[in-house]
Amino acid sequence: MKEQKIERYTGPAGGWGALRSVTQALLRQDIPVKGARTLLSANQPDGFDCPGCAWPDRNHASSFEFCENGVKAVAAEATARRAGPELFARHTVEELAAQSDFWLEDQGRLTHPMVYDAASDRYVPIAWDAAFALVARHLNALPDPNQAVFYTSGRASNEAAFLYQLFVREYGTNNFPDCSNMCHEPSGSGMRAQFGVGKGTVTLQDFELADAVFIFGQNPGTNHPRMLGELRAAHKRGARIVSFNPLRERGLERFADPQDKREMATLGSTDISTHYYQLRVGGDLAAVKGMMKHLVEREDAGERLFDRAFIAEHTRGLDALMADLRTEPWAGLVEESGLTEAQLRAAGDVYAAAERTIVCWGMGITQHRDAVATIQMLGNLLLLRGNVGRPGAGPCPVRGHSNVQGDRTMGIWEKPPAALLDRLGEVFGFEPPRTPGWDTVESIRAMREGKGRVFFALGGNFAAATPDTHETWKALRQCDLTVHVTTKLNRSHVVHGREALILPCLGRTEIDMQATGVQGVTVEDSMSMVHLSSGINPPASPHLLSEPAIVARLAAATIGERSRTPWLQLVEDYGRIRDKIEAVFDDFKDFNARVAVPGGFRLRNTASERVWNTLSGKADFFVHAVPRDTPSHRARALRRDTVVFTLMTTRSHDQYNTTIYGQDDRYRGVFGQRRVVFIHAADIQALGMKDGDWVDLQTVWDDGQQRRADRFKLVAYGIPRGNLAAYYPETNALVPLSAVALHAGTPTSKSIPVVLVPSAPIDAHSGNDALD
Repeated sequence: MKEQKIERYTGPAGGWGALRSVTQALLRQDIPVKGARTLLSANQPDGFDCPGCAWPDRNHASSFEFCENGVKAVAAEATARRAGPELFARHTVEELAAQSDFWLEDQGRLTHPMVYDAASDRYVPIAWDAAFALVARHLNALPDPNQAVFYTSGRASNEAAFLYQLFVREYGTNNFPDCSNMCHEPSGSGMRAQFGVGKGTVTLQDFELADAVFIFGQNPGTNHPRMLGELRAAHKRGARIVSFNPLRERGLERFADPQDKREMATLGSTDISTHYYQLRVGGDLAAVKGMMKHLVEREDAGERLFDRAFIAEHTRGLDALMADLRTEPWAGLVEESGLTEAQLRAAGDVYAAAERTIVCWGMGITQHRDAVATIQMLGNLLLLRGNVGRPGAGPCPVRGHSNVQGDRTMGIWEKPPAALLDRLGEVFGFEPPRTPGWDTVESIRAMREGKGRVFFALGGNFAAATPDTHETWKALRQCDLTVHVTTKLNRSHVVHGREALILPCLGRTEIDMQATGVQGVTVEDSMSMVHLSSGINPPASPHLLSEPAIVARLAAATIGERSRTPWLQLVEDYGRIRDKIEAVFDDFKDFNARVAVPGGFRLRNTASERVWNTLSGKADFFVHAVPRDTPSHRARALRRDTVVFTLMTTRSHDQYNTTIYGQDDRYRGVFGQRRVVFIHAADIQALGMKDGDWVDLQTVWDDGQQRRADRFKLVAYGIPRGNLAAYYPETNALVPLSAVALHAGTPTSKSIPVVLVPSAPIDAHSGNDALD
């Protein structure tokens, strides 16, 4: 076992540490030569799109268009390790469930379709036709199609996602919980109402022109490392980089570009943030409101900071916003943001001095109760100076999964617009269901209550990604059937229904051979660029199917006789699928021709053209009060006898979403372990404890249900007092199902009220943690 230690990291993000990590990742998966060759095809015109994050590619021509965490994702997929029938013959599901998330995925690539055998408590091989027949039998036996739940991971390609939503709607339901529901759903909800689009408006070229980049609730050094290249270049030419984050994150402080020979030779680095504000967890809305209040006060004093011509022609609602800002007390903004009035004014001055500003944000914004309101306040800030639809400016929600944005574009949405349903019915000759479906949290509730009886997942790790772990696991175990399309073993496969299937699919790095030859799929990145992805490696097993083929064969088995869609013909040539996508979505006109161009094409973004598809026909200013009745406020009022902290869940540097690549978090100085909780040193002292002590975390909620995660090591860290941070999925059990963002339904995993209690001696614990 690797040594467990806490050791302060003093280097920059990137640099030699990143290169060493790349080498270790390739060696760990036993693919140093093959892995290096594979990496040279990542994000290339004739190669594959990185299966990691959705940050765009600079030029599709560089020899090195990958980052450290992208290497980990590629290496994990291209691994020489195999999890075949022999693995399942050696272990019962009970034995597999006792292993860690890291151990499960570390077994390697799945090789055969497997079905759960209750008598032996093992997964055993099953033929593909028998597997499809089993799923079809369950689906067709349901008295109501709305008793089936169809989850989608953001790694599914456009072609797979399009066929999937078509099949499910022809089957008869809009039950499409997906990873968007758990991450950037508030971004879409907030921006659609404000700008008429649910996507960011900027491109990589805008980062070359921006005078300022504001970053809220995002850690690009771990979650989107290639973004650091754009921030580094912006800083070097004099742009202001203003970061708001409760944690001191190394990727927002300093970065050494591994492709810069001079920087690497001299052990140098480049500063990233020119201004770094450590606000309280959830204090972003108050902080942005403070910045705008400062601008209004300067305007009222006679300065001309607002873009009055833009506001008059393109917006609505400024007077109400300004009236609200004038009456907002500074004391409340300071208290709720955790920043001083001077800091808020200084941040406002940076914004006022910039002609062109980009505002970026991540899940540190979206996973809060008032996420939609916060995003609309960020939109207000941009609109005041005309920073939407201007080169070098605009909103930039930074998505996670490599095609999570494309999946939504393809129709993976539980609340589809009528226009999409109309077009699907017209093109494919059926009447799509009109009743809105269940999102992720609603699906968990439905399965728990017996209303959702079949659960099908196109990728992902639902059991580990979702909130309220005990309730989610109960819900999955109540299903008649659970099915997972996947490349590797994960927690969701050992938390299963009465019957269960594991269906192994091709990875993004692998050659996809169909009847007419080798196929490529398409993806859409965070900035609406659509491009081809073609694998280069032989499949990990001859028994693997592609995701489009799995969907098409399942559709043929389930609804083939009553469907006019030629499912099996479509997957013979993915160009045929793209022709159908073009027939449904106007923005994909000449899809096959346009995507054949290296780098692909950008989808139209009306807001970037200053065309506002909103109810008012304008870009709307929204008025929102500073939240003063959050769950943490209420918990502190309820538990005056003890200290209530606000916990934010976070990733380590050795993970991507729920995939754990290793036990280290290099930039935060954590090695060989994950059960740690970051806390201010003064809070440790106030609790009468010391750095390194062990504690249990308990949620303070008003439903009478106990939620806990046991035995976490206290780690003194740069975080505001009263706030904590710890890794997920270990802390997902603390997030109640009812803790969701208003108007979006996203779990509020970044703002959970908890108390800390000393852990009992280790032999008093019955298992690893509260997830057992």
